Amino acid sequence: MADIHPTAVIESNAQLEKDVTIGPNCYVGGGVTIGSGTILDANVVIEKDVTIGKDNHFYPACVIGCTPQVLGLGPDSNVGKLVIGDRNTFHEHVTIHPSRHYGSATRIGDDNFLMVGAHIGHDCTFEDKLVISNDVHIGGHCRMESGAWIGGVGAVHQFVTVGKWSFVCGLAGVTQDVPPFLIVSGHIPVRVRGVNKRGLQRAGLNQDQQEKICRAYRELYRRGGTLLARAQTLAQEHGLDENVKAMTDAIINSSKHRFGRYLETLRK
Repeated sequence: MADIHPTAVIESNAQLEKDVTIGPNCYVGGGVTIGSGTILDANVVIEKDVTIGKDNHFYPACVIGCTPQVLGLGPDSNVGKLVIGDRNTFHEHVTIHPSRHYGSATRIGDDNFLMVGAHIGHDCTFEDKLVISNDVHIGGHCRMESGAWIGGVGAVHQFVTVGKWSFVCGLAGVTQDVPPFLIVSGHIPVRVRGVNKRGLQRAGLNQDQQEKICRAYRELYRRGGTLLARAQTLAQEHGLDENVKAMTDAIINSSKHRFGRYLETLRK
């Protein structure tokens, strides 16, 4: 049986696995599903129709699944869902919104670590092993690929893709896509500063894979001509390493939108 504090409010059609822990003054809405081993500390709010996997930890005052911050939407609006995977950590005051579109979902993967005050907007897709630092704000419809790390008080514009195992420095304002494996800082636009070598190690890449990424970085960012032309040339090499291909694909795709946000080209 779930361990539920007597001051918590659990709607009757919420589904809790037997070893879930619900702390003081929590609220769990109708249609919520919470998987085995998940912990809600004090004053956590999980709104209706949120699906949460196993072994997640929500620290005090998280608010998960409330109505997206979109003009014209209210508490009774017919919105989409929020689906959260396994083994994620959500520190104090994290907020995450469901999709604004009925039939769609905001999705959070596995093994992600969100620090105090992080906000994840509607219709975002988070992959796995992300680190989102204090007071980071991520706009709607963003895609955060596995292993990316966003430094404190960073902000990410809606429809931006942040590539896998990249690092966005603190206070950055990200308004265009960030290619995989790179370090960026600044704002409007951010500037590429180098290769995220610590990220390559976290990703478990071997020495040969790391060297190919570093070599590709030099070809892309330390040569003459435009970045797009250099990416197109590199993409044509025979037997291109899959990680280098991820870098060139990200650059080529982002160039398809005038502000460098590939996901904007997919808007309906």
